[in-house]
Amino acid sequence: MNLAPLITFARAHCDGRYEEHAPMAGYTSFHIGGPADLLVAPENLEELRDLLELGREYDVPVTIIGNGSNLLVRDGGIRGLVIKLGNAMTGLAVEGDRITAECGVSLAALAGRAAREGLTGLEFAVGIPGSIGGAVLMNAGAYDGEMAKVVERAEVLRPDGRVEELSNADLAFSYRHSSLQDRPGIILRAVFHLAPADRAAIQAKMADFTGRRRSKQPLELPSAGSMFKRPPGYYAAALIDETGLRGYRVGDAQVSEKHTGFVVNRGHATAKDVLQLITDVQAKVFAARGVRLEPEVRIIGEDPR
Repeated sequence: MNLAPLITFARAHCDGRYEEHAPMAGYTSFHIGGPADLLVAPENLEELRDLLELGREYDVPVTIIGNGSNLLVRDGGIRGLVIKLGNAMTGLAVEGDRITAECGVSLAALAGRAAREGLTGLEFAVGIPGSIGGAVLMNAGAYDGEMAKVVERAEVLRPDGRVEELSNADLAFSYRHSSLQDRPGIILRAVFHLAPADRAAIQAKMADFTGRRRSKQPLELPSAGSMFKRPPGYYAAALIDETGLRGYRVGDAQVSEKHTGFVVNRGHATAKDVLQLITDVQAKVFAARGVRLEPEVRIIGEDPR
C-alpha cells in the first residue's frame, strides 16, 4: 500500500476536506473508533472517481462511509483511505411526484422537502439519522416504511469507474438488504417516486413519528441506532428485555434502559466493549430463547495491534 500519492492529491485538491490519522470517533454517531490513515470528503463525482482510481493504482484499500450513523469502527481504526460522503453531493430536485437526491442528502432533509412539496411516502424517514447512500444500501426503514417502497431507481458508481443505473428490481431489496451489499457500488443519487397528498396530513404524520422516537428511543446518548436486525417472528428488543438484559453493561457500553434494541455509549465506551456486549447478548438470548440475533450495525476496521 502506497498512501503518499493520495495524501498529495488531497493536499492539492481537497483543502479543508481531508484529515490524516482521522479519529473515527469524530465521524460516527457512536463516538467510537480508532484512526483512519486518511479521510477525504470529495465534493463532486470527479474527485470521487480520482480518489478511487488512485486507490486502485497504488493498492490502497478504500472504505466508503456516509454520516456514520449505523457504523461501529474497531479501536485499531481503518487502514488506507476512507471516503466520506455527506458533506457535499447534496443536490435535491423535484419534478412532479419524483424527487432526485444525491447520496449526501440526509434523510431528514429529504423527508422535509417531500412534505413541503406535498408528496407522501417518506414520512417514516424523518427521524432516521444518516444519508441517502447508506439508507438505500441497507434498505433503511421504520414505522412500516422502507426505501424499497419509494426508491424507483439509483445511479451507482462501480469500483472500476463505470456508472450504472439500477431499477428497484435490480436493487433486489429485502429486509435491511440490497443487491449493493453483494456487488459493491457507491450510490451517487436515487430517484424517489412518491404520491401527492395533503401537506398538513403529511406534516402531522411526521410530527407523530418524531414524538414517538423522542419518547421511546435513547436519543440523549450516542448510539448507532437499532443494534440488531429483527429476527423472523420476533422483535429483538423484546427478546433482549425478556432475557433480563435491560441496562446490561460492558464498560461504558450499555443495553439502553429506555429501549433495549439500542446499545448506547455512556461516555467512554470502546469498540471492544460494544463487541463484547453484542457477543454476550447474542449468547444469552440464544440460550434463553433459541433465537440468533444478527447485528444491524455495520462493523468495520481492525483491532489494535
